[in-house]
Amino acid sequence: MSHSEKISALLQLIGDRQRFLVSSHARPDGDAIGSSLGMMHLLEGLGKEVVVAFSDPIPVIYRVLSGIDRIVKTLPATPLDAVILLECDCRARTGFTGAEFANMGKVFTINIDHHLSGGNCGDFNWIQPEASAVGSLVYDLAVASGVDITPEMATCLYTAVLTDTGSFTYASTRASTFALAQHLVERGANPSRVAQAIYYSNPPGKFHLLGAALRNMHVEPPIAWAWITLDDMDAAGATIEDSEGIVNYLIGIAGVDAAVFLRQLPGEAGVRLSLRSKEGIDVAQVAENFGGGGHRNASGCTLPGPMTAAMDCILAHLRTQVSGQTLLA
Repeated sequence: MSHSEKISALLQLIGDRQRFLVSSHARPDGDAIGSSLGMMHLLEGLGKEVVVAFSDPIPVIYRVLSGIDRIVKTLPATPLDAVILLECDCRARTGFTGAEFANMGKVFTINIDHHLSGGNCGDFNWIQPEASAVGSLVYDLAVASGVDITPEMATCLYTAVLTDTGSFTYASTRASTFALAQHLVERGANPSRVAQAIYYSNPPGKFHLLGAALRNMHVEPPIAWAWITLDDMDAAGATIEDSEGIVNYLIGIAGVDAAVFLRQLPGEAGVRLSLRSKEGIDVAQVAENFGGGGHRNASGCTLPGPMTAAMDCILAHLRTQVSGQTLLA
């Protein structure tokens, strides 16, 4: 189906249903939260009933978004007509268990994604890798539906696009991305207020943790890496969300084309990796080798511990990827 045909089919599916659950991946980021709340406003504009659920806490920097107080941490037990998963290629990635989903019974699933690793996990799948953010797909759906794009919806969708384009710096940023941002601002999104909340409202623990990561940093162009342990987290008085964005400091180093940030997980859960790259290096391919995924230049995955083993493993794969891309250049 074409883009417009997907939208028409999806609007028909939504029109035939009344009660919706909207969710996204665990450890939610700006696109997951902004697009989910944008979808909530859209569905309610169409007269639908909506529950938005996330398995993990919402980072404090997104608390300015309208509807954030309505997000719940458990799946509803009451009957639903459809589940909408946004930038989340399977139910398992929501962080909710199979048993929790099973308690809702068999429910029609709509899957909307823009990751290259996005799979057809739903009864209806709309995967559009060229989209700058899932928030942009929700916007297209809202325009086609004819609902009023309120300042509240515009702010949620602007946040989704701003964060998932790396503040309009990733390769997915095109002229159409800026046109979308312009329209959302015209509809009431406040760029200054959103930026203030996301970039200038971080707790001290985040900077203490950044210091620990930078002390552990190694640079061997064209690769850079850094890591933190659970002890580092405790010493910094930091939370998991405080580790978000540290990898961007590594990829910002001159001469570095690929970077990885490693974070020790509790118990035997392993090591969480955040991968970034510049233009020609595809870190999504690397992440997919370990059951992860994401974008060409921004991906993630989880490896077994200990930290040294995870580090050796991912660096070997990154070196191979960088070498292969260099040969192709």
